[in-house]
Amino acid sequence: MMAPPLRPVPRFSRNARLVLRQRYLAKNKLGTVTESPRMMLWRIARDIASAEQHSSSPQHLHTLAHKFYALMASLVFLPNSPTLMNAGRPLQQLSACFVLPVEDSLESIFEALKQQALVHQSGGGTGFSFSRLRPHGDRIATTGGLASGPISFLRLFNVVTDVIKQGGTRRGANMGVLRVDHPDILAFIDLKRQAGEMNNFNLSVGLTDQFLQAVKRRRTYALINPRTGQTVRRLPAVSVFDRLVQAAWESGEPGVLFLGTINRTNPTPHLGSIEATNPCGEQPLLPYESCTLGSINVARFIRLQRGSPAIDYDRLAAVIPLAVRFLDNVLDRTTFPVPLIETHTKQTRKIGLGIMGFADLLIRLGIPYDTDEALRIAEDLMRFIQSQAHEASRQLAIERGVFPAYTGSRLQAEGKIRRHATVTTIAPTGTISLLADCSSGIEPLYGINVVHTVMENVHLERPHPEFLKQARARRLPLERLRDTIRQYESIQHLTWIPEDMRRLFVTAHDIAPAHHVRMQAAFQKYSDSGVSKTINLPPSATPQDVAQAFLLAHELGCKGLTVYRSGTRAQQVLVCSPLLPC
Repeated sequence: MMAPPLRPVPRFSRNARLVLRQRYLAKNKLGTVTESPRMMLWRIARDIASAEQHSSSPQHLHTLAHKFYALMASLVFLPNSPTLMNAGRPLQQLSACFVLPVEDSLESIFEALKQQALVHQSGGGTGFSFSRLRPHGDRIATTGGLASGPISFLRLFNVVTDVIKQGGTRRGANMGVLRVDHPDILAFIDLKRQAGEMNNFNLSVGLTDQFLQAVKRRRTYALINPRTGQTVRRLPAVSVFDRLVQAAWESGEPGVLFLGTINRTNPTPHLGSIEATNPCGEQPLLPYESCTLGSINVARFIRLQRGSPAIDYDRLAAVIPLAVRFLDNVLDRTTFPVPLIETHTKQTRKIGLGIMGFADLLIRLGIPYDTDEALRIAEDLMRFIQSQAHEASRQLAIERGVFPAYTGSRLQAEGKIRRHATVTTIAPTGTISLLADCSSGIEPLYGINVVHTVMENVHLERPHPEFLKQARARRLPLERLRDTIRQYESIQHLTWIPEDMRRLFVTAHDIAPAHHVRMQAAFQKYSDSGVSKTINLPPSATPQDVAQAFLLAHELGCKGLTVYRSGTRAQQVLVCSPLLPC
């Protein structure tokens, strides 16, 4: 299919064009870029449309490819990075999120290491639960020796990640999970309190309902050997919780996963319990499952209504079914790195349609992020997206059939027909939000001027365009403004900036931890999977702030939580200037 004149012409920012050249555009053997951004989007659109070639006419495929192209070129929707990198190219691995099992045997552990390397090489990220491994010092019947425990094997997975580059573009990402009732939990909690440990892993403690009840009642709880199922000792739950809180306060890790909440909404409990997530926590997955993600840039759905800005729900309703169809096609166009992943992924056909640009949307609506009105907008918006996406999945089920594991699923029990076991999620959208030139995921602005670190030693500075637009309209001194916003994560103390402007442009560190959590919970209410959000805390935050955030998140129905107190890591992905970490 020859590339016809394509409309619209994508208007990528300077930063986006740099990221595209570094990571996404096709190159020849000499490393020279051989395609333009427009050619890249047409390559992707044509490839994803071709999933329907066995049931559609050439004219339908041509029309559908144009629709997919326009969806991406207008920057209202972008799929996850592996789709952008690999669609229509030899690798053809299009999924971002994977969970691999680690059973209690050397054979299983080293098979998981091999599979991890293959997934990372193909551009995906991996999640693991190490909870099934026998604890340190446990007996090994076959040799009479003592087990080294999950921590030692975690370090092995971390080292393997160091030596595998994802398609030569970025180092792989991992999530390591250990249940709170594993005998080695205290060593796991303390892992990242040691500088330089596990730099390729996010860590999360899998909290159980029983443990959280024991914390509230100030009781002890059992540590259980996963090999025998026997209690090995009991610990005061409050002491373990306080240790977890202290570690998270010091380094931002571990985060927490609420295993009870996750499994109460597991769409396919007949296939097993969920024990782990992808690296950013928004995709709880069964072993060998993967998930394909895509995000709608909601900042581009504004219209004037009686002279005031409002969300254009009509346009949004037109985009959602096309985005769901795109993601469904991606599943059928993916060449999976491991045969078992293809088998398990296609059993449930999980997709994750989410959003980006939420903070920008609020700014254009004139609503500060840290208000009850912003929470109401979040619920209304995500309720609408989930409803429309579920209907799109239902229509595809009528057209193409339900997911194979439908019989026995929670959806069947509820009388709901869908093509996908999960449809909506909230991903962090780190790099694709740079391409779309919008705020990431559902996060507030990190700063008014932010420097993103993408890949090693590539730093991209972005002063917020709407802030500069309003500053020009108010005739503020731009040079002074540019210099100032490079130095501070917040502008609330800059009294020479108008008060209403300061109020609208609140940043992550201006926002109370409880409001961060409530925002995550508002989106979780209408997300089939999970929600990726960081509860950013100022340097002055206390361990008690962290403890309250964890408990509130569980109370409000979140599936997990990650906190980060600014300045507690030597390297941060986001800073206010290359020299001044926020």
